[in-house]
Amino acid sequence: MSTFSVLLPFMPMRSEQIVPYAALVQASTAYRLWQGQSMLAETHQSFAYAAAMGLRVPVGTGVTLMPFRHPLEAALQARSLAAVTSNPVVAGLGPGGASVQTMVYGKPYKSPITACREYVTIVRGLLAGDDMACSGEYFSFYGSGLAALPGPPVEIGLGVLRPGMARLAGEIADVAITWLTPPGYLRDCVLPALREGAAAAGRTAPRVVAIVPVALSKPSRDPVKLVLASNQGHLHGPHYQDMLRRAGITIDTGDLAAGARALLDENVFVSGDMENLVKGFDAYREAGVDEIVLNVTGVFHTEGGPAALSELAAIITQVA
Repeated sequence: MSTFSVLLPFMPMRSEQIVPYAALVQASTAYRLWQGQSMLAETHQSFAYAAAMGLRVPVGTGVTLMPFRHPLEAALQARSLAAVTSNPVVAGLGPGGASVQTMVYGKPYKSPITACREYVTIVRGLLAGDDMACSGEYFSFYGSGLAALPGPPVEIGLGVLRPGMARLAGEIADVAITWLTPPGYLRDCVLPALREGAAAAGRTAPRVVAIVPVALSKPSRDPVKLVLASNQGHLHGPHYQDMLRRAGITIDTGDLAAGARALLDENVFVSGDMENLVKGFDAYREAGVDEIVLNVTGVFHTEGGPAALSELAAIITQVA
């Protein structure tokens, strides 16, 4: 049975903007509050702010970008957040697109999979308190792990779009985090690769978290506009285009409306009345997803914060 969680549907300019969403998670049956990489108020600090306000809920980063912080900083931030919130934390990590890597390093990773393997290996060792001498192509660390700090556990998540990264997540991650991935593609491509990687490493396959864009249908709403308000930037990303192409969805940047309609048709963006939403979520459950994260970014950007919060509350009441 899948659990349902909530994604903060915007980058907060001020940490207090996270408070209504943390309060919703605390007061409802939603399991966890997620936030992606923020280039405004920093993700970990916003979560810590909510905890300081008394809203100590489970949180997850889905995902923070590896080029922006060394593995030592990533481990320290995640563990500190678990202590501050008094709840388990999913530290979701991802390499970012080639443009992000180039912005930070002057060139993209030659092998994002190698970069992720090195990064996660160091973060896991640091959290375990291990002595390490890791010399990597992209990330290195020489020294002792973090000193013991009582608190809830940190799970390491890895952003997964394609089979290669899924196999790696199966080997080394606790959680595989997906974004804009069709349920059939999860079932036929991602989950088998996760299991393959886990079997090769002699371990249990990681939990699967799917961050799913969603909106209720209303007479005043154009679902295509909601899709584009939520995901237009992703549809321009070569790695997302490649993933969707593997799933049978071709994105033409000259006609993004057609791509948006395809996402609606294939249940990538779940839209309709409440009954249709439930059916859409069932497709993710049947594909093997353990946690469905409700993403109402499209509603937020077209109708504002109160509408997005109301939408989340209505959906959670019905499905969680």
